[in-house]
Amino acid sequence: MITPYDWQEGIGNRAQYIEGKLRHGAPVLAISLDSGILIYTRKRQSRKIFEVYDRLAFAAVGQQSDVEALRTAAVEFAHQEGYNRSEQDVTIQRVVTAISAPVKKAFSDFSSAPLVAHSLFAEVGENIDQDGLYVLNYDGDYTVEQRAAVVAGTDAAIDSAESQLKEIPTNSSAEEVVLKLREIWNTLRDEDSKPLDEGLEEEVVLIERSTHREDRFRFLSNS
Repeated sequence: MITPYDWQEGIGNRAQYIEGKLRHGAPVLAISLDSGILIYTRKRQSRKIFEVYDRLAFAAVGQQSDVEALRTAAVEFAHQEGYNRSEQDVTIQRVVTAISAPVKKAFSDFSSAPLVAHSLFAEVGENIDQDGLYVLNYDGDYTVEQRAAVVAGTDAAIDSAESQLKEIPTNSSAEEVVLKLREIWNTLRDEDSKPLDEGLEEEVVLIERSTHREDRFRFLSNS
C-alpha cells in the first residue's frame, strides 16, 4: 500500500530527476515588441522554435523526443480546433490548457515516464497587451507571463533573464533586441554549462504583429 508520504517522496524524486536533466539545457527567451514576439535560443542540430498555428509558436528546453511529442500534440490540437470551430477560436490558452492535462498525468503516474521538458507557448495579438506568453512546466502547471517569458534549467536563470528582458524598450528594432538577447543568454550560463555551448547556433524567430506576408512566422537566423 502506498502511503501519502511514499507518494510525496516519489513525486519529489521525479521532480529532482527532471530538474537535473533540464539544468544545462539551452534557455529560450521571448519578448513582446511593437513589431511582434521575438524568440531567441541556440541549438545544435534540431530546431527548437516551431510554428503551431497562424500567430502561435512553441519552443522548449528538454529531451528531444519529449519536446517533439509536445510539439506534435500542440499542432494536432490547434488544427483540430480550427477545423471543428474556426481559426479565430484557436488560441494559445486553449492549446496550453489541453496540453497541460496529459503532462500532469505523465508526471504523477509512476507507471510511465514523465516528460522531460519545460515549454514556452506564444501568441501574437493586435497589440502588446493582447500577446499571450505561457510557460508550461514539466509537472503540467503553467503560468501566464507579461511582456517577457523564459524557459531555462534553473529558477535563478529565469528570474535574471525576465528582469533584464522587461527593461528592453518595446519600440526597439528586432536587430537591436537580438544583440541584447545574445548578451542576456550568455549571462545565464554557469561554468559547468559553458563547455556544452560549444558548436551551438543561434535560432531566432519573429512572429510578426502586422505583415503583408501570408506567414507571420519569420526566421531571423539561418534555420
